[in-house]
Order: sequence, then C-alpha cells, then structure tokens
Amino acid sequence: MIREVCVENFTLVPNAIQAGADRIELCDNLAVGGTTVSVGVMETTITYCKQKAVPVMVIIHPRGGDFIYSEVEKEIMLRDIQTAKELGAEGIVIGALTTDYTLDTDFLTKVIQVSENMERTFHMAFDELPKEQQRTAIDWLSEAGYSRILTHGGPLTNPIDQHTTTLKELIAYSKGRITILPGGGITSDNSSRLQKELSVEELHGTKIVGTLE
Repeated sequence: MIREVCVENFTLVPNAIQAGADRIELCDNLAVGGTTVSVGVMETTITYCKQKAVPVMVIIHPRGGDFIYSEVEKEIMLRDIQTAKELGAEGIVIGALTTDYTLDTDFLTKVIQVSENMERTFHMAFDELPKEQQRTAIDWLSEAGYSRILTHGGPLTNPIDQHTTTLKELIAYSKGRITILPGGGITSDNSSRLQKELSVEELHGTKIVGTLE
C-alpha cells in the first residue's frame, strides 16, 4: 500500500519518511486547506526526497478558500506548476471549479499542457461537485490524463467511515482508468482496515504514518 503523507512545509518531511511515508504531498497553511509552498521550501523538499527515493506531489493552491480562481490566480498557478516541474517534482495536486461548480476544464487543460509528463492529482475540490456530476468528472479527468482523484467521499465534517459506501461506488466506477485516493481522517490506526474495506492500493492523510511532531 502507498501511504501518501500530507506534510506542511519541510519541517516534518524527514520525520514522515522515517515513519514510513511512501509519497509526500507538500503544502503549507493546512489550517486554510493547504497552499503552495515557497520556491525555497519546494526545492529543499524535492532535493531531500530524491535522496530518499520518495516522490513529491506539490499542491498548487495560491490561497485558502474555494477553488474558483480569477485569471490572475490561474496565471500564478501555471507559473508554480512550471517551477515544480523545473525543480523535479514528480507531480502536482490541483483542483479548479467554475462558478457553477463544474470542472474548470479550460484551465485544467492548460494545467496538462504546462505540467506535461508530471503526475496530476485532482484534489478534494472533487467533493464540492454535485454528486450527479462526479461520474462525469471522473470520465473527463481520466480521459484528459489526470493520475488520481483525492476524495473524502463527502463533507470533511463527517468521519470517513460515513462515506465508505460512496467511496466504494467511486472506486468501482473509475477502476482501471484513474486512481481514487481516499483521504481525510485516515490515520495509522484505521488505515489498514480502510485499505482492506475499500480494496485500494493508495491512501492519504496527515497522520497516516502516525503523529509526526
């Protein structure tokens, strides 16, 4: 099983890898949902993780809050993707919606063009899509070239155990086309159980290899 650890800044990266992280999602400001780190933090983390043979996925989110971006914010995000690519990150984590809460496919296509051969994870903006649009989103993201979808299966205010039925449905629908990456409230205590219950090969969490501090 691949355990992706969401790590704030570089501070806890060495601890995460020592504790058994298989992949790092690098972000800052988790209190507001995670934002893009500085170039210095990005470079230091990627260099360190390459020495340990641990892939780094860089979150691309210029601010806290929603996932509906202005044109200026989109240009910032594309520049940040270019930087992550040049520094050698294995992939990016991104999400973008329209004001109608559908996928911002125009921008997400530009993301593919800039990121080129990097892995692309569509993050929990997916959970803000109306349920009736989620399968359409899976279709588009898989066909467009996104690697995985990070999802809690429902509102983060509810424990993930309340969303296992939805997660199973998403996994069944997407199987073989795109990876569904469950996350949000997955810890070292419940990860093995959830991995078996959901029959997945990847899980995501801030405490999936234990408390790092």
